[in-house]
Amino acid sequence: MATIINTPGASNEDSSAGWAVAVMVLLAVVVVGAFLYFRYNRAAAPAAPGANINVTLPAPSGSTSGGAGSASGSGSATQ
Repeated sequence: MATIINTPGASNEDSSAGWAVAVMVLLAVVVVGAFLYFRYNRAAAPAAPGANINVTLPAPSGSTSGGAGSASGSGSATQ
């Protein structure tokens, strides 16, 4: 009895299909990532002309020991 081994030669017919799919998937991931980045990481809008953006701070309450939450000194919080 004879053993026949049939080894087909190398074929380049379908080798680019996998690369094309990989490039499309990678491109889709980059586009979605860029969209989400620019959608949720935008800079704050500039204040409108004449807008008052001063912050009023509450007066310190009770403790004057100089702890983490105490305010010292006197004066206005506005410039």
